[in-house]
Amino acid sequence: MKVSAEQPFEIVYSLFSHEFLGLLFESFVIQLDEKGRLSLANQNISSVNAKEFAAGLDETDYQLIKMMDEMQQDAITKKLNTKKLKAKEYLRKIYDPKTGNKAAQEMLELKLEGLRSKILPKLKGKRLFEMANDGNPIWKEICVMPEPATVLFHFRRNEENTHYFPTLKYRGEKLEWQYKNAYLVCHEPAWLVADGALYHFAKGVDGKKLSPFLNKKFIVIPKKVEQQYYEKFVTQLVASFDVYAKGFEIKVERNIPEPVLSLSDLPGSPSIDLFGNKEGDGDEDKIVFDLKFQYGNYAFRSDDTAPNNVKLEQNGDDYTFYKVVRDGVREKSYGDYLKDLGLPVRSSRFALEKSKAFGWINSNREKLEEQGIRIQQATNGKGKKYFIGHAEISVEVTENIDWFDVNALIKFGSYKIPFAKIRKLLLQGKSEFELPNGEIAVIPDSWFVNYTEIFAFLEDNEKIQEEALMLKKHHIALAQELQSNNLVQLTMSRKLEKLRDFSQIEDFDLPSTFHGELRPYQKAGYNWLRFLNEYRFGGCLADDMGLGKTVQTLALLAHEKEVNPGATSLLVMPTSLIYNWELEARKFTPGLKVLVYTGTQRIKDNTRFAKYDLVLTSYGITRLDVDIFKGFYFNYVILDESQAIKNPGSIIAKAVNELNCRHKLILTGTPVENGTMDLWSQMNFINTGLLGNQNMFKKQFLLPIEKKNDMDKAAKLHAMIKPFIMRRLKTQVATDLPEKVINVKYSSMTESQEKAYEEIKSYYREKIVSELSVPGLKNQQFTLLRGLTQLRQIANHPRLTNKDYVGDSGKLEDVIHMLHETASEGHKVLVFSQFVRHLGIVREFLDQEGIKYAYLDGSTKDRQAQVKSFQEDESVKIFLISLKAGGVGLNLTKAEYVFLLDPWWNPAVEAQAIDRAHRIGQENKVIIYKFITRNSVEEKIMALQERKMALAGELISTEESFMKSLNKEDIEALLA
Repeated sequence: MKVSAEQPFEIVYSLFSHEFLGLLFESFVIQLDEKGRLSLANQNISSVNAKEFAAGLDETDYQLIKMMDEMQQDAITKKLNTKKLKAKEYLRKIYDPKTGNKAAQEMLELKLEGLRSKILPKLKGKRLFEMANDGNPIWKEICVMPEPATVLFHFRRNEENTHYFPTLKYRGEKLEWQYKNAYLVCHEPAWLVADGALYHFAKGVDGKKLSPFLNKKFIVIPKKVEQQYYEKFVTQLVASFDVYAKGFEIKVERNIPEPVLSLSDLPGSPSIDLFGNKEGDGDEDKIVFDLKFQYGNYAFRSDDTAPNNVKLEQNGDDYTFYKVVRDGVREKSYGDYLKDLGLPVRSSRFALEKSKAFGWINSNREKLEEQGIRIQQATNGKGKKYFIGHAEISVEVTENIDWFDVNALIKFGSYKIPFAKIRKLLLQGKSEFELPNGEIAVIPDSWFVNYTEIFAFLEDNEKIQEEALMLKKHHIALAQELQSNNLVQLTMSRKLEKLRDFSQIEDFDLPSTFHGELRPYQKAGYNWLRFLNEYRFGGCLADDMGLGKTVQTLALLAHEKEVNPGATSLLVMPTSLIYNWELEARKFTPGLKVLVYTGTQRIKDNTRFAKYDLVLTSYGITRLDVDIFKGFYFNYVILDESQAIKNPGSIIAKAVNELNCRHKLILTGTPVENGTMDLWSQMNFINTGLLGNQNMFKKQFLLPIEKKNDMDKAAKLHAMIKPFIMRRLKTQVATDLPEKVINVKYSSMTESQEKAYEEIKSYYREKIVSELSVPGLKNQQFTLLRGLTQLRQIANHPRLTNKDYVGDSGKLEDVIHMLHETASEGHKVLVFSQFVRHLGIVREFLDQEGIKYAYLDGSTKDRQAQVKSFQEDESVKIFLISLKAGGVGLNLTKAEYVFLLDPWWNPAVEAQAIDRAHRIGQENKVIIYKFITRNSVEEKIMALQERKMALAGELISTEESFMKSLNKEDIEALLA
């Protein structure tokens, strides 16, 4: 009968008995009459048509309708009915008394029982009916009782048997339910219909405990099976439900639980080194934590969810049941507390590596004691007996003359263990040792975490006594860090303490032989170098390019000449820098006797070194002549561009480490180019052993930092090297810089480049000199300009004049190196050349290296796009610009460096190029590098310009005016 959703209606649920499937529910919508009563007009409602009656449904109704759909015969048999029989036919077949399928029956009942257990709780507040035989869905209403009923199980024991029966109560009133046509709708848990009402029960009573009594007053347990019945059935009943007994006793204990953390071994196949790194494939031995609760004489594991426990005792003919009622709320609070401490043992056992386990115990011992949580070792008469008392370590570090004395003591309870005795075990990664009482002490993991470095870097100091330990003074930062974390007691001089903060270092006077002034940040660098000198520490001056590492170093060497007049220092650098150092030394420290030890004609005699204050040489020569160098004891060995030794396995790195000297210093703008090992190699050169050996450094720092991104390890490494690295960024010292800093970078020609240069120079020298002897020849200036231009191009790169040239260029090598350095430091640089082909060569290299750049020459169409890319894209650090295209009209305020790849005739044009970066809106100080090829026409032009300008008192403005100003001697000098 159709129900109209436009008229008043009500959703109801009906219970009916299926021929095969037992009790099922079905949902109906009933039309209401004019008085609001249920009428006979009804129709089935399912998920298909439920939305039509949405006005009368809530979320629970939708859920009930869906579940009731799932229990109808077509839906419930769909998956099992693989032969696609009609549902009724399929059910008749599997329920056939003779040929039926018991397994299928059980599967269907299991699914239906699950659906009933979900449907019944949701019927609270809904209208439920029994369906009539004629299909009327509202034949007899069943009242769904909102509160749970209670069950009390009775046992009455006499001399012959025991009577067993349940009584039911609802809201304290006894229910009459036996012999009343009551029936169970669901068994797991029990839902009972009695006298027109639907009841559910507290404590999850199952239907099997009620169904025998629907039409029976009690069950009789004969005397002969009494004991077995009590042990197997009554014990479980007493544990879970309320029981009233006569003829035997039930004693109930309600104690406060005592939490106990039980420890047991879980063996592995470990091999863990000092730094916590696994060696081999095995797992470290573990300790298993098991949380238990003690109630008087009874103990329960935390993951045992039974609320109670019952034990039966028989004394002759007397039975006593002992019931322990657990305090679930209090037990949970202990479990939650331990979880907050990092030990989730509430629902299961929890295993930790042995050193971590005892570290956790040691760290949380006081908290556990405050909460009354007891720790005990599970003993079965086998295995190790561990020390589980209080363990502590104390370390005292005291400054001595050239080292720190280290006194470390470990205490396990009342036992004091000298650190030196177990140091070998620690270095082997063994965390266990035996105490005098036979117990096994386990070193907590926190000791390894906190003291790893100091354990590793300690050395035996047999000069004092056999078991004395010392720490080299260059590990000062390590000692200070441990002190700041209250891990050691550190005693040292106030002067050495100042190394923690550079600003507190003493201000030293500059040597009188130093010709020049140092900017404030450079003076601070000089003071730092002097401080390191006093303590015989090695140092790394790692200022940004252009901030004056050379001049700070020369000031230090000038001081050394004053205090150690007979001492000789060695400065090793890339070949291209030797001439620059020679020029700078002449300018700032003319009093230093400098020997340039390079070239094939060098005299390989180290006794000559003693006649000089400073020996300049290259990495290549050092590698070749290492036996000569290591036979001389230098005052300082200084490495410029020290990233040259970043690979500790390289020949040059091994060579410089063989050199003998009093002090060591390295200079670099990029101490780390490729990875953390770069740092180790350079730090190990200046302060041998500062970061341990290579293998130790790799395990302790390199792998955690590079592979695991361990920020704590990175911070610790930074703290250790910080006192020995002075690094100022250009942005940090901007206020100390002048508006423009102009540096000249001299490059040396390669052998093949020099050969190409000499061929062209000889040709034009002969041609021009012969033309000069002919009076009135007008094309002399043209020939001279053409010749000088070709020589200038070859000074840049011979490919500018000869596209078939396959050799290299000294200037290109220097330019590329410095581009790498500025870009790696995060700076932006403008690269100017008046030769587009020269920019093309640089561009070709950047493309090969995959380095992003902006580019501008006369053929560039979208100039603004290139400018925007350089100004706004942080990944674009380099802008290649030709002189004619970019000399004017550009605003490139993001640039911090300007590279001028070739000198120009007109200094005014050069100034315009610089001003592309150095202009209004520029927040950075601009550092300019002019690249000049040594012993080339570039160097001679620059010298001539300076002389001509000084004589004339005016600028040479054009190529033509420059040519006109040259006399015969000038031309011959240019082509000499």
